[in-house]
Amino acid sequence: MWLYLVAFVGLYYLLRWYRERQVVSHLQDKYVFITGCDSGFGNLLARQLDARGLRVLAACLTEKGAEELRGQTSDRLETVTLDVTKMESIAAATQWVKEHVGDRGLWGLVNNAGIIKPVTVCEWLNMEDSMNILKVNLIGVIQVTLSMLPLVRRARGRIVNVSSILGRVAFFAGVYCISKYGVEAFSDILRRELQHFGVKISIVEPGYFRTGMTNLTRSLEEMKQSWKEAPKHIKETYGQQYFDAFYNIIKEGLLGCSTNLNLVTDCMEHALTSVYPRTRYSAGWDAKFFFIPVSYLPTSLADYILTRSWPKPAQAV
Repeated sequence: MWLYLVAFVGLYYLLRWYRERQVVSHLQDKYVFITGCDSGFGNLLARQLDARGLRVLAACLTEKGAEELRGQTSDRLETVTLDVTKMESIAAATQWVKEHVGDRGLWGLVNNAGIIKPVTVCEWLNMEDSMNILKVNLIGVIQVTLSMLPLVRRARGRIVNVSSILGRVAFFAGVYCISKYGVEAFSDILRRELQHFGVKISIVEPGYFRTGMTNLTRSLEEMKQSWKEAPKHIKETYGQQYFDAFYNIIKEGLLGCSTNLNLVTDCMEHALTSVYPRTRYSAGWDAKFFFIPVSYLPTSLADYILTRSWPKPAQAV
């Protein structure tokens, strides 16, 4: 019986491997719009797709980022400045894309732009920081998608939303997790609503990777500043010893981030170029072999595993 089971599982993965290797035709005629191309995943994906021959429309927050990207790519790649928190900027970028793609429509939309600062305990965050995270990571994704959707629908194309493994397992960076849970929900809803239009939705869930978002020096300085600005009663509740221990945990996590960004961009590329893209892509060994399994555990056991090394607040009961 076990032999039959092994054979069945092996056949399943063989067929899946063959199915996922089928590539969409005429890629050189297809336009892909990517947000957050100044650095990190977006920058690498833009260069990766450009090298493959696709027509990349790269959105950068700054002109400096756009200029540097153009210097690293072919003449096919074109850039536009975009602030995903401003509706007028989104509208201008959408019009720019429409003028480029014409009647062909937009084959791919990659919502990659995101922020995570600062990385702190929920009680240490001020409302301005919380709102900024939600505006970029969630509201921006929704607004860009809805603005570009008629162009994607015309091409019967793809939408790739970059979530996070923290959109599956929330245990620190609270508002960031909330924003990524929102991206997951929005993507699931879109997938079901657009199934009859031929539009495919994929979610990419990276683990810990070293990008501009996880810059060690900047992240730790932002954490210190958040603690410094916290109200006196919050500092008394948690205590300096708690902050120091939490600081070291975050520092260790940032030092352990993977530098192989291709693990993420290869997932994005597959979602855009495969005839049969996946609904979800888990990128990184930590995502595949730790966080995803933990997400299926009983809540009490997952809580213990995720928080067993955390310090105790000064006024813990």
